[in-house]
Amino acid sequence: MVEYAIVAENLTKMFNGNIVAVDNVSFKVNEGEIFGLLGPNGAGKTTTINMLTTVLKPTKGRASILGYDVVKNASMVRRLIGVVPQEYTADEDLTGFENLILCGDLYGIPRDVSKKLAIELLELMELTKFKDKKVETYSGGMRRRLELACGLINRPRVLFLDEPTLGLDVQTRSAIWNYIKKLKEEYNITILMTTHYMEEADSLCDRIAIIDHGKIVVSGTPEELKNSVGSDVMEIMIREKEDVTEIIENITYVKEVHRRDDGSYIVKLEDGETVAPMIIENLRRNGYHVIKLSISKPTLDEVFLTYTGRALRDSEEGREAILSQRITLKKARR
Repeated sequence: MVEYAIVAENLTKMFNGNIVAVDNVSFKVNEGEIFGLLGPNGAGKTTTINMLTTVLKPTKGRASILGYDVVKNASMVRRLIGVVPQEYTADEDLTGFENLILCGDLYGIPRDVSKKLAIELLELMELTKFKDKKVETYSGGMRRRLELACGLINRPRVLFLDEPTLGLDVQTRSAIWNYIKKLKEEYNITILMTTHYMEEADSLCDRIAIIDHGKIVVSGTPEELKNSVGSDVMEIMIREKEDVTEIIENITYVKEVHRRDDGSYIVKLEDGETVAPMIIENLRRNGYHVIKLSISKPTLDEVFLTYTGRALRDSEEGREAILSQRITLKKARR
């Protein structure tokens, strides 16, 4: 029994001898875990997946899947993994069922076996009633579910998902999340996924590695990452016009108080749910009346900003990434 499902050690990929796409990336993924690579387009996420799935050879470093080296044991690695790429790959002139059979043929799965698997997977993805319709008639969400089914036709132990909900609307994205969670819960598949959607990483991933400019800058569980940037944030307003900054500052676990021009206060503090009643009571004892109070937890947006110095939406996209995204979005909207 191997200790980890996926191991990457100082994984590096250079193009044309001087363009570093992935720079000494190291991480380990436990079996049955959903591990996310979170970062902007052009950060090196897809290149990392391409090395782990044997599509690209690393320039330096090494990686293994379930103990098999991705370079030395590439054929064995391919038997153990499933891949759902960012772009839609299903043949639009074939039906959903025919696409799954084709994928089974490419893996060398006997037809009598692949037909049973195809029926099972179409049911799992709630596509049974559309199995004999051409893929060109499918919506973006149906296409993505079919891609997931194709990635599972060989019963992989490790599944790679590259931007699994790119171009989908919020409702469809949420549905795809449920299918991904079902894969983990019912099949105990190890999943490595890439995304640039903060809420997607937060909702799905057991652990996350933030990748930027080809390097992993920080990793951990979503809660660990959010806790690492510090405090809860409270917004509070009182009826009176006096400045009560000093009263709030002297309360235990309050780290910082900032008074806005409109008279409201932004308070950074630990354990907001516990401290909020203490703040209200102290203000009340001093004759002040709280008329507004809200508490927000740190978000992955704040984590990304803290560790990279910029917001994810401000990150620049490479030309290749933009073209790839446009193709996917165009197909998803059909």
